[in-house]
Amino acid sequence: MNNQRAQEIAVSPVMVDVTYNGTPIYIQNVDEKNETARIYPLDQPENEQSVPLSSLVESSQMLAMEDINMICPLPE
Repeated sequence: MNNQRAQEIAVSPVMVDVTYNGTPIYIQNVDEKNETARIYPLDQPENEQSVPLSSLVESSQMLAMEDINMICPLPE
């Protein structure tokens, strides 16, 4: 995930599906200089950690275009 998108998610009032190592997380804040984010798993708010932004995945980024084509029916 890039720095700008992580910042947008961190300040957004809307919950965005983001994962770290497959675990849904909440982004508390972003350290632009070090390109890290302070996060915690949604089901373990006491388990805070700093992780590289590159290890965060937004759920909408997980679908490749070929997967989307398979889901959508072709026009007849």
